[in-house]
Amino acid sequence: MADKTPPPQVWPSLRASDARGLIRFLADAFGFIEVVVYGEGDRVDHAQLAWPLGGGIMLGSAERDPASRDDWALRPGSFGCYVVTDEPDELFARATAAGAKVLRELNDTDYGSREFAVLDPEGNRWSFGTYRGEPVPS
Repeated sequence: MADKTPPPQVWPSLRASDARGLIRFLADAFGFIEVVVYGEGDRVDHAQLAWPLGGGIMLGSAERDPASRDDWALRPGSFGCYVVTDEPDELFARATAAGAKVLRELNDTDYGSREFAVLDPEGNRWSFGTYRGEPVPS
């Protein structure tokens, strides 16, 4: 039986100074899955990375030419995201072993989540935890 879960409809996006390097880091440190990467050489025009539990992110290279007309000018290192994980302890060990800078150590929250926060090499903030959010009201 085919999965009837709709694909993600909200796609957080970010820009990177070294997009190909960031893609490798996000896959190695956090476990994102590279779905597609478009671009020539070091430049990434569009990349889609999937999160194993569902959802994903899009990213691309930041414009290097300040005179260029960029209609989606996001500053590298200005992104922040919370990502649900079932294995925060293992992911914390993986992320820190890969060089993620710790912002908040692995901890248990008063709302029932086990979570941590780190920086990637571009300076983006990533928080991972077991909290799945509250159900959407009917």
